[in-house]
Amino acid sequence: MTMRKILIVLAIIVVQWGCKSSMETTGAVTEQDQPLNVILMIGDGMGVPQISTAFYFDDRSANFERFKSIGFHKSASVSHWITDSAAGATAFAIGEKTYKRAIGVSKDTLPKETILERLQKKGYRTGLISLTAITHATPASFYAHVKDRDMQEDIAEQLVTADIDFLAGGGKKFFNQHADQRNLFKELEGRSYHLDTLALSTPMAQKKNAFIIADDGLPSKVDGRGAFLKEATTNALNYFDGLNEPFFMMVEGSYIDWGGHAENADMVVTEVRDFDETLGVVLDYAEQHPNTLVIVTADHETGGVSVGKYYEKDAETGKQVEVPQKVGVYFNTDQHSGELIPVFAKGRGAENFQGIYENNMIYHHILKSMEAHR
Repeated sequence: MTMRKILIVLAIIVVQWGCKSSMETTGAVTEQDQPLNVILMIGDGMGVPQISTAFYFDDRSANFERFKSIGFHKSASVSHWITDSAAGATAFAIGEKTYKRAIGVSKDTLPKETILERLQKKGYRTGLISLTAITHATPASFYAHVKDRDMQEDIAEQLVTADIDFLAGGGKKFFNQHADQRNLFKELEGRSYHLDTLALSTPMAQKKNAFIIADDGLPSKVDGRGAFLKEATTNALNYFDGLNEPFFMMVEGSYIDWGGHAENADMVVTEVRDFDETLGVVLDYAEQHPNTLVIVTADHETGGVSVGKYYEKDAETGKQVEVPQKVGVYFNTDQHSGELIPVFAKGRGAENFQGIYENNMIYHHILKSMEAHR
């Protein structure tokens, strides 16, 4: 090969290497370079014992096993060591601790921008899914600003103008039975929402969607709710996928908490199973979309639950005997507890959620993950 040919070959190699390097650093956008989707799943009232039931009451493997990055948060509010859902979710939403019963406000009752509102300003689409009223404490903390969680008509009014792209849950009475005779459903439709108050129908691709299908909360699993949480989450993910824009979505498994308050073991077990099945859908999506961060946690634990030996009465002796291949779910209280709460994370930035920290740091860990992967 002549010197001229050698120089030409070397030049081609240099150009190809330069193009590849440029694409990797400043050129074509890969999926890893895209803005980070964030899916925050909150199992209301779900501590380690509740999660443990997913490993004993199903033949399949729990989707919780798919996580490698795990931490714990400290759930206390500024007013009470034992928090409630309002203060707990608000800490996630605004990045600072507040008082018990507060919704989207500081400890001094000042409205604070939520992570949902912050990301909307950055061009993010947003979604909220709950099994309770969509105006209930956990979902409300991401878009509303009121001094007390029971101000649900005020919260509903704020939802109308919150411009959330996908809504699914209950709470019809706070929209169509308003004390001042306002029909907030008509106002939502006036803001170009596709509204369904009867069923979880197919979302309309180029409109905002609101599925508010129960007067208050939906039924529990033991009362026949069906697969609403899984189906609503699947519909939301398909909807956001079609928009091809970054999104933030919060999904609440609400009735794990209610099972603890009722000291109802079957309710706890079935609600955790339902949450875990929905988690499987979310994790499958995240694995197919590398620009996605999934965080799973709870606002607090409810019931002081423990998982221990299971006993049955022996037919011959009448004595209580242990059943080796069964476990029992036991309650220490019908109220919230002060347990450390697990945090599971998967996807880009998951390493930021390891360790033990205050609950409001989840907000900051999300932002850190987003900044690191711009």
